[in-house]
Amino acid sequence: MAWASTASYVTYTIGAIVCAICAVWVATKGDTSRNDRTPAIVALALTANWCFAAASFEPGRAIVELTEIARNFAWLFVLFRHFANDGRDETLRIVRPAFVALCFVEALHFVLLLVAHRYAVTPQLVSLTFETAAMFRVLVAVGALVLVHNLYVGAAAASRQLLRWNAAALAGMWAFDLNYYTVAYILGSAPVELSALRGLAAGIVAIPFALGFARAASGLEFRPSRAVAFRFLSLLVIGAYLMLMLGLARWLDMLTGDLARLVQVGLVIAAGALALIWLPSAQLRGWLRVTAVKHLFKHRYDYRNEWIRFTNTIGRTGFDETSLPERAIKALADITDSPSGMLFLTDDDGALELAADWRWREDEMPPPTLPSALAALLEQKELIVDFDEGRAGIDHYGERDLIPDWLRDDPTAWAAVPLLHFDRLVGLAILARPLVTRKLDWEDFDLLTVVSRQLASYLAEQAGQAALIEAGRFDEFNRRMAFVMHDIKNLSSQMSLLLRNAEKHADKPEFRADMLVTLRNSADKLNTLLARLGRYGTKDKGALSPFDLASTARRVVDRFSAIHSVSLLRSESALVLGDEEGLEQALVHLVQNAIDASSAESSVVLEVYTDGVSGKLHVIDHGQGMSATFLRNGLFKPFVSSKEGGFGIGAFEARETIRGMGGRLDAESREGIGSRFTVTLPLQATKHLIGQAPDKPNYEDA
Repeated sequence: MAWASTASYVTYTIGAIVCAICAVWVATKGDTSRNDRTPAIVALALTANWCFAAASFEPGRAIVELTEIARNFAWLFVLFRHFANDGRDETLRIVRPAFVALCFVEALHFVLLLVAHRYAVTPQLVSLTFETAAMFRVLVAVGALVLVHNLYVGAAAASRQLLRWNAAALAGMWAFDLNYYTVAYILGSAPVELSALRGLAAGIVAIPFALGFARAASGLEFRPSRAVAFRFLSLLVIGAYLMLMLGLARWLDMLTGDLARLVQVGLVIAAGALALIWLPSAQLRGWLRVTAVKHLFKHRYDYRNEWIRFTNTIGRTGFDETSLPERAIKALADITDSPSGMLFLTDDDGALELAADWRWREDEMPPPTLPSALAALLEQKELIVDFDEGRAGIDHYGERDLIPDWLRDDPTAWAAVPLLHFDRLVGLAILARPLVTRKLDWEDFDLLTVVSRQLASYLAEQAGQAALIEAGRFDEFNRRMAFVMHDIKNLSSQMSLLLRNAEKHADKPEFRADMLVTLRNSADKLNTLLARLGRYGTKDKGALSPFDLASTARRVVDRFSAIHSVSLLRSESALVLGDEEGLEQALVHLVQNAIDASSAESSVVLEVYTDGVSGKLHVIDHGQGMSATFLRNGLFKPFVSSKEGGFGIGAFEARETIRGMGGRLDAESREGIGSRFTVTLPLQATKHLIGQAPDKPNYEDA
């Protein structure tokens, strides 16, 4: 068969290369203190030579047979020298006769080789010679496997660490030979498929064997992942199932006629139905998982994978994802393979209130709360409740009497896990019984305790964020009210000052005229304030339009002229782009603050001019002034004021209003000398030169 010849050539060539590389690696990198190092190098080299001969010549040639015999002698000697690592080549003399017997059986192949090439002239003699050689190789493989088992099982603990890789490789090599020659003996000829794989098998076995000679080999361990173990166990179950089906089909071959065909068709239908129903079931997968964990692993959980899965479950985001409480109960249930669960969170009274459930049956939903006494006990003891223990009458801290009847009587309820954050109970998770029933053990308790604390921190953080959002809403409301109260306070100050002056100048017609103007302006201001009330605290700055900065300053001066000495010292026309109403409101704040900071005889001065690019407006007073620290850290901070009884939002609101127009507000002050506030707004004619959209400021912060 052409494909078999090609496959044999490729696999034997690969085996020769791998064995040669392993021989060189052991010679250069292997542990020089081991007395079996040289025999190992020779055995690997002879194996490479055998693979090279098998790839170069046809099967059955004398040179191929002779190189295989040499290879087998080398590996037997290597096995014998491995006993020397434990000193047993001197003390366990009973091992030597076994090696001598195996070497004698292997040496008989020289005789069989001679007979096969000289005296096997009939097909019967050829077949007899082949079967005898195969039987001898089976005996050698069985004897070698027994010695490998004795080598590893009888070794001391330190020697097992040293020999485990070599013993595993030797066992694999002779196990393959045992199967190969057993099949060959049964068939009466070499199996073509297995013959094509012999070279590749030799190369595969050589790698762990060479690895065992590394200086750090005693610290190396083969630790298959749990996923690999579960899949391997699943494959074993499926393989056993298929072998059973094949055996039944083989047995049915003895039947004849329509009965045989009827039984075979029925068997195929039954086998297919059973495979579709039984193999994909969650209960079978759970049984495989429990069996693998029980017999293959020291610990129940793969902590790395569990933590990765837990993090992925909690960290999922998106509009179509579940809420954090639902993700929390799912993350906890996934650890114990629980099919469903519930989450109770503490309320203001300390009771536990149902907050979320994951796959819990709607018709089995419990009452909405759990007693506060149970919550207090779980918080104090951090006790994970095993409901099966409570049903059996076991009581640790008196929790059995505090568990509600509906929870104790529900066979689905399996465990209750308290969620503690800084020794304060945040919630309680109820886990359903896994599909494969088992008892909670110390590993469940330890892992659930750690994970529950992490979950509690997430839930507490979410609750804190919700509280901050709610507090922010109240703060926004209070800030709006503070702005309103500030504006009303300014109007009240104007009215009070007007009343004081009216007592002195009520008989003067000029004062009465100014008083009417002031009253009209105050009424207009109140109406404007009511209209603007809904816009406080929002980002709507209104549409920007051109207006004359000098005209706005002049109206503000006229507004305060009746109550204090306010003058417009310099007035140049400056056509700027902004919100005239908002700017006037900001100027009112600045002028009122300047008046409050000045004495009754001190005048407040306004100046308006242009520098060719922007319009400038100065508000200057000669009052108390402000310290450098307050100017830097407190002036534009909301609710921070240097005036007794002040709200501390006038300067902040004025700056934000001017910023919304694309301008800026700067402040200079010296204690005992006075202050100067500078409003800068872009001119309409130069707006395009600044390269700034009307509603997007491009100035530095003050």
